[in-house]
Amino acid sequence: MAESDRHEARDVVMALPVNGAPASATPTSTNGPTSNAANANANASSNNKRRKNRAASRRSAKRRHSMSKAARDPRDEPESKATSPVRDAAGKETTSSAVATRSPSPCIDFDGLSRPSTGTRARLEENDEERQVRLEKMRGAVRTILECVGEDPDRAGLLGTPDRYAKALLDFTQGYQQNVRNVVNEAIFHEGHNEMVIVKDIEVFSLCEHHMVPFTGKMHIGYIPFHSVIGISKLPRIAEMFSRRLQIQERLTKDVANAIMEILQPQGVAVVMESSHLCMVMRGVQKTSATTITSCVLGCFESKEKTRNEFLSLVGVNRH
Repeated sequence: MAESDRHEARDVVMALPVNGAPASATPTSTNGPTSNAANANANASSNNKRRKNRAASRRSAKRRHSMSKAARDPRDEPESKATSPVRDAAGKETTSSAVATRSPSPCIDFDGLSRPSTGTRARLEENDEERQVRLEKMRGAVRTILECVGEDPDRAGLLGTPDRYAKALLDFTQGYQQNVRNVVNEAIFHEGHNEMVIVKDIEVFSLCEHHMVPFTGKMHIGYIPFHSVIGISKLPRIAEMFSRRLQIQERLTKDVANAIMEILQPQGVAVVMESSHLCMVMRGVQKTSATTITSCVLGCFESKEKTRNEFLSLVGVNRH
């Protein structure tokens, strides 16, 4: 138990009533007013300490900024590259194996991966022979699934299904092999523009990571530049890159907003997505008309209600 916790526990115990009379934090004496003053001072000091501890706990419990720590699987860290000679401040030659591969953001990496999970590096760097081994493994898995659902994978209509589905699934998840910096391709222009820019009704198709069935919808992206603007076609490309992965809608919305915030450094970014999930339409509750709306607002969109409401009104979310 920490020292401060022991002091607090002692204070509580000593404050409990004993034989009908409250116990004091310090031994009682027969000095009358002097003793009462000492007891009051001790109790006040104990109360102040408890208040400080509670305040410290509240400060530590504040929400951490979403871009403060990268959310990655530590098992997918790259191997260190060969050491190279460098010179220190005194001019002496030393060797260093430190290679800048990770940015502080969970959405962008310098080595070509964005929010990598276990296995993305192997897929990104595989050669033709390894790619064929991967495809063959996926074909066998699809054939097993067909057998398990009661089908005959050797009948005419299903002969090519394992190969077609394996290739389709790799296409659906090609976002694992893309990086935001490569997608943007330096299409950032210094125009001195500081008014809201919106690209709305971006069609988005993704796979739910819980059931691996599609969810589809539209995404609306807005930002307020800080002098620099991005090519408008890059916003749909960023949305597509993150959607071509196993996703949930909440994370997809936040991924797009955080990536634009880091790559462009605008005054603020707002992203709203409306979609229909087949995992809720085709199975489970089977509510065919239900749609899900998620949003992520950063910068001035989060701090200024008027700016946020203007964006929501322009994209048609505020329909009342």
